[in-house]
Amino acid sequence: MRFPIEQKGLVDVSLVVCPVRHRDTGETGADDAARSPADEPRPRLCCPDNTRPANMSEVNKTIQRWHASFRKGTDFDSWGQLVEAIDEYQILARQLQKEVQSTNASDFTEEQKKTLGKIATCLEMRSASLQCTQSKEDFKLEELKKLETIIQTILTYNKVFPFDVQPVPSRKILAPGEEENLELEEEEEDGEEEEEDAAAAGAGSTEAFPPRAPGTLLPRLPSEPGMTLLTLKIEKIGLKDAGQCIDPYMTISVKDLNGVDVNPVQDTPVACRKEDTYVHFSVDIEIQRHVEKLPKGAAIFFEFKHYKPKKRFTSTKCFAFMEMDEIKPGPIVIELYKKPTDFKRKKLQLLTKKQLYLHLHQTLHKDS
Repeated sequence: MRFPIEQKGLVDVSLVVCPVRHRDTGETGADDAARSPADEPRPRLCCPDNTRPANMSEVNKTIQRWHASFRKGTDFDSWGQLVEAIDEYQILARQLQKEVQSTNASDFTEEQKKTLGKIATCLEMRSASLQCTQSKEDFKLEELKKLETIIQTILTYNKVFPFDVQPVPSRKILAPGEEENLELEEEEEDGEEEEEDAAAAGAGSTEAFPPRAPGTLLPRLPSEPGMTLLTLKIEKIGLKDAGQCIDPYMTISVKDLNGVDVNPVQDTPVACRKEDTYVHFSVDIEIQRHVEKLPKGAAIFFEFKHYKPKKRFTSTKCFAFMEMDEIKPGPIVIELYKKPTDFKRKKLQLLTKKQLYLHLHQTLHKDS
C-alpha cells in the first residue's frame, strides 16, 4: 500500500519560526507567485545589483531558512530546552555542511563556503557543550549568538571570523543515488581490497580501534508519569568482511511512513573493536521521544557506515530497521539490508543469505 505524503503540514520556515520541523519543498506561496518582479522588495542583504546572481531570490530564501533555524535553536537554548536546541543546531550544521560539500554549481564563493563551514563547527561545539556539561572546551550561547549577523550577511561578509576555528574536515557522504551508481565499481574493487586488508591486518583477527571523538549521542529525556522511554544498546553487527571496515559507526534515526525524521538523528562513536565476523559497539542509544508519542507506522533505522580511503568518502554499507511492534524489553536480532537506505521500506533486499544480523538489547523505562 502506498502512503501519500501529506502537504498540509508544510510551512515556509523563512516566514515563521515555530517548534515544528518541516521539509523544504522548494515551492513558493500564492502571494509570491502573484507578485511581479517590480513589486519584489530588495533583498535584506543589500548586494549591489551588478553583483547579485540571477537566482538571488532563491539564495535569499536559503539564507533566511538558515537564519530562522539558527534563531529557533538559540531560542530553545536560552529557554533551557536543551534537547530541542541540540536537534536544531545539528540540523542547521548538516545543512551548512551539505552546502560546503556541494560539488554542483553554487551561489556561494569558496571563501563564503569556508565561513559557512566555520559556523557549522561552532554549532557542533555548542551542541557538544550542551551534551557534556563538564566539557573543558565550553562554547557559550553568548558566543554563538555573535554568528547571527554573519549568517544574515554571508553574501557580503568580509571580516575576520570571530573565533579561531576551522571548518569540520568532512568526508564526503554520498546521497543514496550516488551510492547506487558506485556499487558496481565498489564490488569490482572489493576483491583487491580484501587481499590487501587481509595481508595488512589479518582476516578474522581481533582489533581494537584507537580513541576517537564521541559521536552525536543524546542523553535520556526526562521521565513523565505514565510514559515510556526506550534505550537501545547496539551490541554488535555481523558482516563477512567485518575486519576490513575502517572507522565504522552507526547512524540512528526514527522515520515516519514517509521517511521523514521524527527524532534527532544520532551517530555512535566509532566501534570499540572488530572480532571475527563482528563489529562490536556496546553503546546505548536513547530514543528522543516517548514510545507512546511515536507516530503510527514509524520505524527506527540503523545505518552502518565506514570510511573508504581510496575514494575518500564515508559510505553506507548496509542498514536495518525495527518497527514499533518490535519494541519489547530484552534482546532482539534484526536482518540487514542492502543500500541505499530505503526509509519508506518499499524495496528491501537482504544483504546476505548468511546468518549475520544486527544484535540489539532493548530496555524500557516507565515512570508509574
